[in-house]
Amino acid sequence: MPVWMDNSFFALVGLVIFIGLLVYLGLPRIIGGMLDKQIAKIETELSEAKRLRQDAAALLVEYEQKRIAAEKDAQDIIASAQEEANRLTVEAKASLEELVTRRTKAVEDKIAQAESQAIAEVRARSADLAVEAARVVLSDEMNRNGGKIIDAAIADVSTKLN
Repeated sequence: MPVWMDNSFFALVGLVIFIGLLVYLGLPRIIGGMLDKQIAKIETELSEAKRLRQDAAALLVEYEQKRIAAEKDAQDIIASAQEEANRLTVEAKASLEELVTRRTKAVEDKIAQAESQAIAEVRARSADLAVEAARVVLSDEMNRNGGKIIDAAIADVSTKLN
């Protein structure tokens, strides 16, 4: 046996036969088909990923616009609420001033009424006291000089009648 026919040679021949058998059975075509299917699947997934990325970008833009609109609406609501609060504050101040004015007028009217009532009572009491004092003075005068005054009054009446 020649030297080149050692174990390495037979391993090489076995390998060539094995590879030939694989080619004969169509294994490269099967592997190529599987790889083509995998490539197609990956391409489909990539296109789907691109589409999803575009959808996500569109959604991001849409939600960003919605966020900006919501912030604007919130600012409008805050401004409206501040205006309403200012308006209500002005109305409350005016209402309070009107209430204070009305109450002050009512109190002044009551004071004036009480004043006039007190003056009327003092005048009535003064008149009563004056009448009583006159009665007492006349009564005393009549008791001391009662007869003389009556005689003088009768004489005065008779002279005026004649």
